[in-house]
Amino acid sequence: LRGAAAFGQGEGQVWAQEIQCRGNESQIDFCPTAPSQNQSCSHGNHVGLVCYDSEDVRLVDGGRPCAGRVEILLLGQWGTVCMRNWDMTDAGVVCRQLGCGDAVEALGDAHFGRGTGPIWMDEVSCRGLESTLKECGHRGWGKPHPHCHHGWDAGVICSGNVRLVRGAKRCSGRVEMHNGSSWGTVCDADFDQRDAEVVCRQLSCGPPAELREAAAFGQGEGQVWAQGIQCRGNESRIDFCPTAPSQNQSCSHGNHVGLVCSDIEDVRLVDGGRPCAGRVEVFHQGQWGTVCVYRLDMTDAGVVCRQLGCGDAVKVPGRAHFGEGSGPIWMFAVSCRGSESTLKECESRGGLSNPHHACHHSWDAGVICSGNVRLVGGAKQCSGRVEIQHGSSWGTVCDADFDQRDAEVVCRQLSCGPPAELWGAAAFGQGEGQVWAQEIQCRGNESQIDFCPTAPSQNQSCSHGNDVGLVCSDSEDVRLVDGGRSCAGRVEVFHQGLWGTVCMRNWDKTDAGVVCRQLGCADAVGAPGFDGRRSGFIWMDDVSCRGSESRLEECRHGGWGGSNCPNGMDAGVICS
Repeated sequence: LRGAAAFGQGEGQVWAQEIQCRGNESQIDFCPTAPSQNQSCSHGNHVGLVCYDSEDVRLVDGGRPCAGRVEILLLGQWGTVCMRNWDMTDAGVVCRQLGCGDAVEALGDAHFGRGTGPIWMDEVSCRGLESTLKECGHRGWGKPHPHCHHGWDAGVICSGNVRLVRGAKRCSGRVEMHNGSSWGTVCDADFDQRDAEVVCRQLSCGPPAELREAAAFGQGEGQVWAQGIQCRGNESRIDFCPTAPSQNQSCSHGNHVGLVCSDIEDVRLVDGGRPCAGRVEVFHQGQWGTVCVYRLDMTDAGVVCRQLGCGDAVKVPGRAHFGEGSGPIWMFAVSCRGSESTLKECESRGGLSNPHHACHHSWDAGVICSGNVRLVGGAKQCSGRVEIQHGSSWGTVCDADFDQRDAEVVCRQLSCGPPAELWGAAAFGQGEGQVWAQEIQCRGNESQIDFCPTAPSQNQSCSHGNDVGLVCSDSEDVRLVDGGRSCAGRVEVFHQGLWGTVCMRNWDKTDAGVVCRQLGCADAVGAPGFDGRRSGFIWMDDVSCRGSESRLEECRHGGWGGSNCPNGMDAGVICS
């Protein structure tokens, strides 16, 4: 449904009756009517409509009209399209034929489930100028390659009348809407969380992760949308949302709204307590499954974080750190180059079509991403200069605009425990780029910094010499207890929501050194056994660190919770 004369203004009278169809009538003149309550309605408010027009092509099982498995009607029977050579040009023809905007993604491997009946088209080759899919070149009607089967059915995700432009991935960017003849932008003051939920849903991009203001993804062209969007949040498409004339008539291209969706269609992070941390799960062949942690490193984690719009990789926790998943283990021995835009583009042993079965869910991989905040220049990953991402670039924060409550949120977002110390005056070195022009006003209980209110900074003269720094306690996964000071004591590890100890069997100064560096406690002086009172689990045994690890969890050990270590053999550390 399109309002505001999207298809041009008509002539003659505006219908004076409100149409009140139930939806099951065969003709509009069978619908009840009542006098319209909108007597001032003018030709500028003419309604427009796009019908599905499914006579010879349709999208099925995508949850909305503009996404799904591609099906063709031929000889009175619906059939599918084989994914061989299927690309964005072909997908674009389908989207335009259905009045569904631009192609967002061309999918294969029966992403929307397996169809039935004939495979009508294979080796589709569109030039991009065709008005219907049937005009495109292909192998021949009903003559697919012998290897084609319904597990290779092609699918499409179209933008509909909304799209995200200039983002690092398909599910982030400047919000643009189509008015029937051209694309326009949306004022940031006219767009809120409920509107974002609908746009992300319409684009099959999962729930919204972040709203960005002030043309964070660059300034667009064309008109700024003159209507305020008033979604309830449960609509399947943005054009089903009510609108009202915008109260921000002076809104300019510098106020274009941007949006980052979580993009959970093929990868997600689960059970981490926030969108940018958790167990890695991949969607393939209509089913969610996990990734084996074997050989997974920070390069691989970085691809996941970037795909989700979650900033940089902070760490790769140990096996099943966020609990065991269920279903298939889709990827084993992942090896990313680091330039991939999605995890599925990375190599893995056996590939997605032949997942490895030697791995089990106690080895499920997890990832912690920075989100839109990071700590830079510190001795460990939970300390450093505070930097916040704005669009595609990072900027610093003025020390006068950042307080203890803001620090609590940053440390929580980075899974670094509570804040330990705030440092001003560029204690971790001066950053580059802009100094954040907003004062952050967190209440302290937010899970992410972008959920905190902001206000224009009162410190416009703030320079990089005033960049704020932060040290978090990093108590999320290791601590030293009962040693009389913060850098000595029995080693305890946090895993699956519980603190436990480390058995001192094979424990040495190399292992202790990793703990000391992780805690920002300099070098290891000793690695004694610790005969203190202990309760709870023995999480680690037979620890064997190389010495280059940044965290104890990265060291080889005998498996989580599998120790028969007796009392009195807890590992301890004395750091310098």
